[in-house]
Amino acid sequence: MAEAKRIPTIDRRLALKLVAVLALVAALIWGAWVSRELSAPRQHMVTVRLAETIAAFVDAEARGSLIFFAPPQSPLIEAHFGTGAQLFGKRVLGVPGDVVSHQGNAVFINGRKVAERLGKTRLGIELHQGPSGPIPEGCYYTGTAHPRGLDSRYAEIGWVCRPQIIGSGRAIL
Repeated sequence: MAEAKRIPTIDRRLALKLVAVLALVAALIWGAWVSRELSAPRQHMVTVRLAETIAAFVDAEARGSLIFFAPPQSPLIEAHFGTGAQLFGKRVLGVPGDVVSHQGNAVFINGRKVAERLGKTRLGIELHQGPSGPIPEGCYYTGTAHPRGLDSRYAEIGWVCRPQIIGSGRAIL
């Protein structure tokens, strides 16, 4: 009687993530090529559409994953990071349905302390308390371990929602 051989298979989730990464790279290359001759408003429109498409394929919903997003434009962002396109990379601390609350300068998600807020930036610009309550569908609460990180702790960033998200991933090192 012949011995049964195990046929190697690939994990379906891993395959989907690989396809998502390849789609992300292809979309970014295509977006850069297409938008090079467009006006600034049209470049923004192409970027937003790409972000929406990519976010639909990439698993940005996993707590602890890294997401890369376009922060809201504001004088505070320009004062600290300059003008022009930038991406922020932050960790997903809260997902849709989680409840964010504040007690003094402490920030809690589902009753667990996740961060402390500061009153001002290193340039002396006032920071405002970020959103609280249930995280809306399609949005995330982001954070960083750095005490001066500019993230969802502050209204200047707030929820990070799908149209802002350019990509996501997990740290490999």
